[in-house]
Amino acid sequence: MRIIVAISGASGSIYGVRLLEKLRANPAVEVHLLLSRSAERTLHLETGQRSADLRALAHFSYAIGDVGARLASGSFQTQAMVVAPCSIRTMSSIAVGISSNLLLRAADVTLKERRKLILMVRESPFHLGHLRSMVALTEMGAIIAPPIPGFYHKPQSVLELVDHSVDRILDLLGVPAEDARRWDPPSPLQGE
Repeated sequence: MRIIVAISGASGSIYGVRLLEKLRANPAVEVHLLLSRSAERTLHLETGQRSADLRALAHFSYAIGDVGARLASGSFQTQAMVVAPCSIRTMSSIAVGISSNLLLRAADVTLKERRKLILMVRESPFHLGHLRSMVALTEMGAIIAPPIPGFYHKPQSVLELVDHSVDRILDLLGVPAEDARRWDPPSPLQGE
């Protein structure tokens, strides 16, 4: 299974890092990585990591300006693309079909080929223009999946909150994490 993981410059680069780590641990997945220039800076500011650290987690990585790379063609078979995190700029560009770099072109190809495109939009609050872009993308077949953590699993760390959102993305990709914590409410007490 070939999956494209793209990381934009939005805050929350840890989502992309954890997604790469979990996908790389699955021998059935081939990971293709795209990093925007802003993502490289945000990654270093937020995690201290460099782009080379992330490239080591992918099977293949591409220069953002290489619009002639294989990811720019629908003839290159991939099953899905995730942008984690996805900036509003990236989301808006995808929504209107701008393909000025390889990340945007790969997303456009994913949509035109009717493949799964998942955007972990990392922004708040949204104005009407953002929401309209989300509606347009949803109508085109994309999945808008902001990293909104759940608390039913009683997280004890930031990493557990991050993993909750990443595990939901893995579910959407059809490669669920074996260690994902699932909703499993206690049985109601008899007589209540």
